[in-house]
Amino acid sequence: MPDTPVPPPVILGTEPGSFPHGVLAERHPAIIRQVRDAFPYDPTVHRALDALLASCIEGVIEPLPDDAHDGARWREWGLGTYAGQPWYDVPWLWSESYFYRRLLEAVGYFGPGVWQGIDPFRPFKLAELDAPETGEELAVLDTLSGRPADERARALLHGSLWGNRADLGFRLSDADAEARAAVPGLVADDSEALWSLLPATGTTPATATVCLIADNAGRELIPDLLLAAHLLAHGRAGRVVLHVKPYPYYVSDATPADVVDALRKLTAAEGAAAGYGRQLWAALADGTLTVRAHPFAAAPLPYDEMPDDLRAEFGSAALTLVKGDLNYRRLVGDRRWPPTTPFAAVTACFPGPVAALRTLKSEVVTGLTEETEAALVAAEEQRWRTGGTHALIQVRP
Repeated sequence: MPDTPVPPPVILGTEPGSFPHGVLAERHPAIIRQVRDAFPYDPTVHRALDALLASCIEGVIEPLPDDAHDGARWREWGLGTYAGQPWYDVPWLWSESYFYRRLLEAVGYFGPGVWQGIDPFRPFKLAELDAPETGEELAVLDTLSGRPADERARALLHGSLWGNRADLGFRLSDADAEARAAVPGLVADDSEALWSLLPATGTTPATATVCLIADNAGRELIPDLLLAAHLLAHGRAGRVVLHVKPYPYYVSDATPADVVDALRKLTAAEGAAAGYGRQLWAALADGTLTVRAHPFAAAPLPYDEMPDDLRAEFGSAALTLVKGDLNYRRLVGDRRWPPTTPFAAVTACFPGPVAALRTLKSEVVTGLTEETEAALVAAEEQRWRTGGTHALIQVRP
């Protein structure tokens, strides 16, 4: 195992023109405006959203209400330290996460009131799930049904990887994202190492567990579920634990309700997709597929600060699959590592074997060869880090 390198400072949003600054200054206000228009919210909610918008643009981080059900938890997570500071001056991972907690507060998600429990991002998620592209992608499953199991496994793994391009929050600030080339290539590919960590087809003992830390709902969650179904059906896992967010988060991050919506989409489809849906529905019923929504899933902290119960769970898994850009930042630390920093070194604190499946939408990246980095910089300068046009599969046994 490589020695853990000296970490660079955590990323802030203080630099005008930087990607984090743009998220705080442009994406978050855009999200507030879209949420405001998505529901017939009452004047109280409108005033709260206006106040949050003003705070994001020129204000400071404000504490949660005294009666907030999770106030003590957020104080433990850093609110006591960061309250009163400008949004740009605190760690970007923290300020991004807290923005979504404040947005839920503004729309009355935690109640009491008529908007309690209403996902403010649900219209966007359902539009994503019901898009024609989703049906087209499901139809492709019919062409895979006669292929060898290993070939199907590789196709479903790449479907899970590239499905992350459907991230709604990313598209809010990049209108051209959908028009880009579908598969421009991987900057790192440890997929063979990934498969080697799982039991061979048909030989899985009942205790072999795969944890899958999901990222987005809709068109990304469906391929995640398809991959889980394949692992279960072909003996690559005896049990899959799907980790999702406990409440709406980062616009399109998956919650338990989104899992149900995705399964209904599958079971209502035609052909092979419906078969996958029925299999997954049965797996939930018999416990071979479990949905977990741990509070730490929405924490503004890296995974090396996870609580003991999660550490024990991931430590006992045959493999943990970590999906998406945000989870990657939490896995390696939200820092501008030199891209050639070994992935194994920066994930040494993760308690078990781990694999990252991620399209690149932020500046954090590790585990590249010098040749790969040089080619990317020569071709695109630094746009390859944030454009969503490149992806990676990285594994630390």
